[in-house]
Amino acid sequence: MGPVLWLLQWPIRAVVLLLVARLPLGVELRGFDTALLSAVVIGLLGTLLAWPLQLLLALPWTVASLGGLIAPVSWLFDGLIAVVLFGLAAWLIEGFRLSNGFVSAVLGAGVYSLICRLVLGGLGQL
Repeated sequence: MGPVLWLLQWPIRAVVLLLVARLPLGVELRGFDTALLSAVVIGLLGTLLAWPLQLLLALPWTVASLGGLIAPVSWLFDGLIAVVLFGLAAWLIEGFRLSNGFVSAVLGAGVYSLICRLVLGGLGQL
């Protein structure tokens, strides 16, 4: 059952993205096809860019979190990476727009991450 749920993550994440677009956060999607493409691009960007972004932010993260002792600072840096990836995906995909710029990226990425974590965690995918 595990591989089947893993394959279902893509459309589930697309539906979550459509739900985020329905909320008054400034995230706009043209349709389900754009949401599917956006979910793939966000995942690919996370795979390709998360590690380089973590490396780039390693020194400020280490200093600000006292080497990882202050967990909320670590969450802040993880959130910053999610916002960058979300904003980059919106910039790359026609039909995926952040109408309020950075504010929409912060709110959209936060809500998207939270809902995905809850839904996929409920399905046993985390």
